[in-house]
Amino acid sequence: MSARDKFHNVVKLALQKDGWRITHDPLLIRIENITDMYIDLGAERIIAAEREGQIIAVEVKSFIGTSTISEFHTAVGQFINYRYALEEIDSERVLYLAVPLNTYNDFLNKPFIKTIIQRSKINLIVYDVETEEITRWQI
Repeated sequence: MSARDKFHNVVKLALQKDGWRITHDPLLIRIENITDMYIDLGAERIIAAEREGQIIAVEVKSFIGTSTISEFHTAVGQFINYRYALEEIDSERVLYLAVPLNTYNDFLNKPFIKTIIQRSKINLIVYDVETEEITRWQI
């Protein structure tokens, strides 16, 4: 199993503050005996939650490495793989990518990056590291 992202607990608490019940930490995705995915390969972990009949999966990213664009490439690739895997085994669960507010404001808001997010159909949860709250849901 992968190590937790630095802000894993921040996002988990923010979801709980927002009325979500954590159901899996992490959410195991098993595809055709090929591999186990924890909707988070490498240094992140997934959080699964539900609220009022809605179920989601959240891939947490911190974007604290030396190359934001490299982390973005990895996040987009993981997101797409996880979305396809969820469509196979849990099609009602909606996948989100959780990103810090400062990364959203400084990087993900750039026109070219916004276009990639839109064309890749990436749902975002923007979280504030300081207040441990969700500031934006973007579908």
